Amino acid sequence: MSIDLKQLKYFLAVAEEKSFSRAAERLHISQPPLSQQIMKLESELGVKLFARTTRTFELTVAGKALMSEASDLLGKMRMTIDTIRQIDRGEVGRLRVGIVGSAMWGPIPSLLEEFQTKFPRVSWTLHELGPTLQYDALRAKQIDVGFWREPKLDEDDLKNDNLRQELCFREDVCVAINEHHPLAKEEAIELTDIADEPMLTLALDKSSFPRYLIQCCVKAGFQPTIFQEASEPQTLLAMVGAGLGVALLPETTSRIGWPGVVFLPIRTNPPSANLYITYTTLDDAPVVRAFLNILNPVKPGV
Repeated sequence: MSIDLKQLKYFLAVAEEKSFSRAAERLHISQPPLSQQIMKLESELGVKLFARTTRTFELTVAGKALMSEASDLLGKMRMTIDTIRQIDRGEVGRLRVGIVGSAMWGPIPSLLEEFQTKFPRVSWTLHELGPTLQYDALRAKQIDVGFWREPKLDEDDLKNDNLRQELCFREDVCVAINEHHPLAKEEAIELTDIADEPMLTLALDKSSFPRYLIQCCVKAGFQPTIFQEASEPQTLLAMVGAGLGVALLPETTSRIGWPGVVFLPIRTNPPSANLYITYTTLDDAPVVRAFLNILNPVKPGV
């Protein structure tokens, strides 16, 4: 049996108009090919759909049944086509976003709010993971995009894992220092000004970002004394507020506004806290594409 949707569309037009001529006009075709398609449909089904006489034009019992079923079928097909097109535009689906904790104090929340406003039918989830775990999750397709502050990964490694990494937000590192510290009155300081201070840092074994900050100190001319490590910026700020040391953190961390903590810019060659996004290139996921389209306009110089 070979019945196509065009035949059902033609049949419905004739059934609703109760006239071949009016149906042909509605469909913008001539009457002969319309009649041929109806005859072909009846032949394929092996039933008469219309009872025709010189004076009447009525649906048969089988025709009435097909009219109801065909109307539902075409309606569902239109909905299916609309849904497929929405999926292709990234308007329907899910997005799994990996982040490092410090990124949530920057532009990521407003970015997600904009994405939710523009694509309300896309569900999204946040997965707070360190860069290494995010990288593994991307390769395992457990998340769709990842945000971290790693220096840019090796291009060959990215290519081998079908990943792409792009700089999306520019940011510098600042010094979080106790409000009673003599340096707290300064508008900006040099990195070497904290050479003798106890250093509070994010866990060195969870990410290369805190190790990169240590290297920046060494490059500036001193080896920092690591007093304590912590997994979350809030923990570091609590210790800074208690006067236990200083911490190097992304500038947007200052939005936390921790009691007893002052955030000072680094005057000369501040370490970078740039935020990168990494995503798979193995397939062209429409939802990821839609997310990147929102992200792109805010990339330069932010």
